[in-house]
Amino acid sequence: MTGFSYGLVGSTGRMGGEIRKILGPEACVFEASITGQNETGTPKVIFDFSRPEALELTLAACRRFGCALVLGTTGLSDAQRRQAAELAKTAAVVQSANFSLGIAVLSMILADYGPLLSDWDCEIVEAHHKAKKDAPSGTALALKKALGRDAVTHSLRVGGVPGDHICVLASEQEVLTLSHRAIARSVFAAGAVRAGRFAASARPGLYSFIDVLQTERERNS
Repeated sequence: MTGFSYGLVGSTGRMGGEIRKILGPEACVFEASITGQNETGTPKVIFDFSRPEALELTLAACRRFGCALVLGTTGLSDAQRRQAAELAKTAAVVQSANFSLGIAVLSMILADYGPLLSDWDCEIVEAHHKAKKDAPSGTALALKKALGRDAVTHSLRVGGVPGDHICVLASEQEVLTLSHRAIARSVFAAGAVRAGRFAASARPGLYSFIDVLQTERERNS
């Protein structure tokens, strides 16, 4: 699938603009932002990287169009997560706090090898642009979940940083530091589009970005 019709919730935001650059403005047939909505066709996938308060609109649009959802909004409540999971009973929903390939690999490393360091101290430092509302970041929480145990998290909101995450694991004898830096926001948009191509033809279900990557690997093996 080279291209597909899509929708954007938060179409005037940073991520909306980056996704539009990749997929092209002509294929965007549904837009929703704080200024209103515009609809010119039926999307196969809706991308939502906006704010938690927009989720109700997003889910309603997905049901109305019968389309898939790529959800990257962070700071969702437990009730909102359950609502997204309910949609996944009838549509493909790819939900992740971070759509960077590097963060996905870092998460898999922590999940696979973190248990070997269960008696080591661990702290996570994350930095983002000063306009980011939620802290700690959804990515930091996801990394902690991948590790499988609690970890002290430090949050910085400075300048225009797209996203830095550092995991420091230490014993009395050695220190292991795992870090990831997003140089440009376009990396997240590329991952989101990758997830969108998957979701456009996937069966109903709740998927993570790691699920998307693992499915690709299985198909190519």
